[in-house]
Amino acid sequence: MENNRQLTPLSKTVVGVQFLFVAFGATVLVPLLVGLDPATALFTAGIGTLIFHLVTKGIVPIFLGSSFAFIAPIVKATELYGLPGTLSGLVAVGFVYFLMSALVKWQGVKVIQRLFPPVVIGPVIMLIGLSLAGTGVNMAKDNWLLAIISLVTAIIVSMFAKGLLKLIPIFSGIIVGYIVALILGKVDFTGVAAAPWIGFPQFVKPEFSWQAVLFMVPVAIAPVIEHVGDVYAVSQVAGKEFVKKPGLHRTMLGDGIACCVAGFIGGPPVTTYSEVTGAMVLTKVTDPAVIRIAAITGIVFSLIGKVSAILKSIPGSVLGGIMLLLFGMIAAVGINNMIENKTDMNKTRNLIIVSLILTTGIGGAVLEWGTFNMSGIGLSAVIGVLLNLILPRQKEDKVIEVIEKAESKDAYMGE
Repeated sequence: MENNRQLTPLSKTVVGVQFLFVAFGATVLVPLLVGLDPATALFTAGIGTLIFHLVTKGIVPIFLGSSFAFIAPIVKATELYGLPGTLSGLVAVGFVYFLMSALVKWQGVKVIQRLFPPVVIGPVIMLIGLSLAGTGVNMAKDNWLLAIISLVTAIIVSMFAKGLLKLIPIFSGIIVGYIVALILGKVDFTGVAAAPWIGFPQFVKPEFSWQAVLFMVPVAIAPVIEHVGDVYAVSQVAGKEFVKKPGLHRTMLGDGIACCVAGFIGGPPVTTYSEVTGAMVLTKVTDPAVIRIAAITGIVFSLIGKVSAILKSIPGSVLGGIMLLLFGMIAAVGINNMIENKTDMNKTRNLIIVSLILTTGIGGAVLEWGTFNMSGIGLSAVIGVLLNLILPRQKEDKVIEVIEKAESKDAYMGE
């Protein structure tokens, strides 16, 4: 679906602002849940998107926003290593993208398919959602009325809304829940009144921690795979082969640099946003310049102190209601990933990999060696990758793999 619409500068600006609002709810929700400054997340999303466009020669219409994959790891790592140490781990996430970029440049995307097949990625994504279920319930129970109103609004928008509204169920749920909280007198405006109109986001300097780095790096497996899928999706929407030009290695490099920058100044890692891709399908606007306008708008919003203060005034129960749906949907995406890729759970090999990823993750397994510590999603992801490489494949699996490689060799090779 290649777009040929000619837009005036004013029209591009209007559409760009719309695209930001499509990504706004998810982008600010992540920092609100992990204790980071939402204004910083808006700033890093905007800067990260512009960096991505610079690295990819300005031809790939992708917006980078806060990654949900890192919510649970950030919360846990902050408890263990403090926020500055955790940020050093988030900076290191960018280096995973650099490594994958180099591998794709050298071997093509098939190397990623080999290391991270659906039998590994599916349960890791499930674990990201399931590990946060308790957090959602604990936040929602502070005021179940507000939580349920926010939750029901998000569900209704997801199922019955049309057009751009359908793409912002999280934002819609938060807005309605916030309005009801205002009516019930559950919003504290003290911080809003004290906040300046113009102010810089709260930048935090990272402090290097090997433990935090080793804790956080394995989590990058899931967003790396998501990145590949989103680049293919955007290519289809725009009617161009971005996997070949500028190349998947360049898109990964751009995403990685953006993640590093976010970690250096106190923001969550960024990832490609499929919500904005959906908005492009609806509006039939795929001009990368429009995405850059959305990024610049996000930066401008991050410099308005009142915006950050209002976001921080959102009651926890409103966010908790959204989390009940959101984290369950993340787990469902993992299940769907396995179903769509026809992962055969009747095979003992697959059953072992999925079982151990889930039990070690949900059960809270910890690997300790002196000062070294690895646990949670990161440890489970490493276990899944190692099991996939070590456990022998059945003969029919090998035959299918050879056929698939032969059929997809040309389609999946990067530039």
